[in-house]
Amino acid sequence: MRLKLKSRISGEVVETVALVNTGFETESPQLLIPLALARRLGLHPPPPTATIAELGTAGGPVRMFIVRDALEVWVVASDRSVGPRVADALISGVEEEVLINDKLVEELGIVVVAAGSGKWRFIDDPADKIRVTEKPQYWS
Repeated sequence: MRLKLKSRISGEVVETVALVNTGFETESPQLLIPLALARRLGLHPPPPTATIAELGTAGGPVRMFIVRDALEVWVVASDRSVGPRVADALISGVEEEVLINDKLVEELGIVVVAAGSGKWRFIDDPADKIRVTEKPQYWS
């Protein structure tokens, strides 16, 4: 799905495609962003408020910068947008796609209808309103 991101640090605004990852579970709304996108948003080099965290992944532990409350996030659909919601930015030097965590999915009112084919809707959409996600966008 298409997101609009606004850095609360630099004021930079970028639209990008993101993947919902319900296995990306944290205590707060978070968006994993590739290093190239972090640079565009003015979040890399990391601000002094950033911390380093070791996170468990399917491939083993990884270390990433976390910038708390760094982003305002909107979901942008053809007929409406939802947001902004405030999210932490996790800056990845490995991942090339933007990933939305479980808490941010919920705060944005996203309901996954069919994960494999990218079908979704907003929680307040009629049950027969099915939206289709966009082609992946890679930041490298």
